[in-house]
Amino acid sequence: MSSGYLEDLIILLVAAVAVVPICQTLKLGAVPGFLIAGLAVGPSGLGLIHNLSEIRHFAEIGIAFLLFVIGIELKPSRLWQMKRMVFGLGTLQVLITGLVLVAVSYYVFEVPLQAAAIIGPALALSSTAFVLQLLSEQRLLKSTYGRTSFSILLLQDLAVVPLLALVSLLGASEISMGDDIGLALAESVFTLLMVILFGRYFLHPVLHRIALTKIPEVFTASAILVVLGVSLIAEKVGLSMAMGAFIVGMLMSDSSYKHQVISEIKPFRGLLLGLFFMTMGMSLNLGLLIDQPLLSMGLVALLIGIKILILFPLTYMFGLSKGKSLAVSLVLAQSGEFALVLFSLSLDSGILAPALHQQLLLVILISLLVTPILAECARKVVTKKKLIGINPSEVPKSSPIILAGFGRVGHRIGDILKLAGKPFVAIDIDPNIVRKSQANNLPVYYGDVCNKGLLDSVGVGDSRIVIVTVNDMETSKLIVGSLRQTYPDLAIYVRGGNSLECTQLLEVGASAAVSDTIEASIELAGMGLTSLKVAEKEKKSILTNYAKHYYEQIKLAKKY
Repeated sequence: MSSGYLEDLIILLVAAVAVVPICQTLKLGAVPGFLIAGLAVGPSGLGLIHNLSEIRHFAEIGIAFLLFVIGIELKPSRLWQMKRMVFGLGTLQVLITGLVLVAVSYYVFEVPLQAAAIIGPALALSSTAFVLQLLSEQRLLKSTYGRTSFSILLLQDLAVVPLLALVSLLGASEISMGDDIGLALAESVFTLLMVILFGRYFLHPVLHRIALTKIPEVFTASAILVVLGVSLIAEKVGLSMAMGAFIVGMLMSDSSYKHQVISEIKPFRGLLLGLFFMTMGMSLNLGLLIDQPLLSMGLVALLIGIKILILFPLTYMFGLSKGKSLAVSLVLAQSGEFALVLFSLSLDSGILAPALHQQLLLVILISLLVTPILAECARKVVTKKKLIGINPSEVPKSSPIILAGFGRVGHRIGDILKLAGKPFVAIDIDPNIVRKSQANNLPVYYGDVCNKGLLDSVGVGDSRIVIVTVNDMETSKLIVGSLRQTYPDLAIYVRGGNSLECTQLLEVGASAAVSDTIEASIELAGMGLTSLKVAEKEKKSILTNYAKHYYEQIKLAKKY
């Protein structure tokens, strides 16, 4: 590697390290952060990068890794469970929004038809990475609003594949004027069949052989080789690298090596994808915004307005309330990373003119920057319920126990406490759970358990115990850490999925962590021993000693 490339790489890394955390702190998200970092060091900014085109080609590998991970995580059974929202609502959103934007591009802005055919459906797609991150931070991903948004995003991810094919087809037709389209299609179909056969009959045995070597570096190299090899073959026959990666990912979705492959690929995906977004930022012409600010902002407002006006009635037709429909429409109103990918490929294929490409990049960037504001509006809409608010004078201060989360586990703990005659107060972030619980006269309140003002309102300082029952490891760690920092002497009991999670929860401040898997294992083993006529005293001794040893190992692991 020449010193010029190394200097560029160091500059990009410094820019990413400096800018992206600031954007995350400001709740703007990582994608806008990478775009702004690229803009800062690119030609419109400080002009520090000298090998932009070469870096951009290298960064496009990140898109292949992204599509591979999406493909490998899309299990057909999961899609079938969500079929109504995914294939019904999601399909209608992409089709209707895409067609409207094609018409607006072609008839209003007089964009060439080939370009409009890409611009419309590409802008109809939202930012999967950004929206899911925001919903996760708001702890609304498992709410009706969150699940509906996820279903639409899932279909949009699937729609990327035919759109990539459309870019390839339009690019090929423009170059060859239609003479070789039939041959190109035949080559593409043949390649797809070969990839499918390879993935179905050869890939698993090959990975099994490599896994037997027990050399992690070789397995990592093999995973990268699979993605890049298939992607390169797909590109050679006129498909895109991203499409080839997606297909081989789908073929591996049921593989027993799936999770290991994902863990090996994800670090490369994240780094290269960030580099790709930085190259997009470097390609931005900031002069457009300075010279024509009203046009740029007007285009963003038009895009957001069209997407909201289409998505709101669609979600309402599919059974959501007006509030939830508006929230879904707001949070999905931006354009996203896949539009950047499609426009980049379209520019390379000659479908988009450079000036048009610049304007589209600017629209996407601004729409991403306003997304946190739209997401916050959506959160306020969806959480502005007729719920019993937390009124300090009404909360029973004598409650010795506070439940953080009132899902299935929290509800059962509440039932047991009621049978024992012990008062409790529960807090949950899901408005649906809160409303149903309040309808049954249960002391459940809406709120974020990490909010100190809310904790003081429900009397955490006067309580002796907090039981954290949420079924999400990262959320549990956040809650436990926040509680321990604010209330050093509080007893905090929390559920964990396995021994590793329990150890991590103890490290962030839990007084005790209970493993879901070990408790189920002990219960099932006890039933088995009873069936085998093992004496009750002996059975109890075996199970008690096993559980004691298990939790002692967790505490020991915490020390190291």
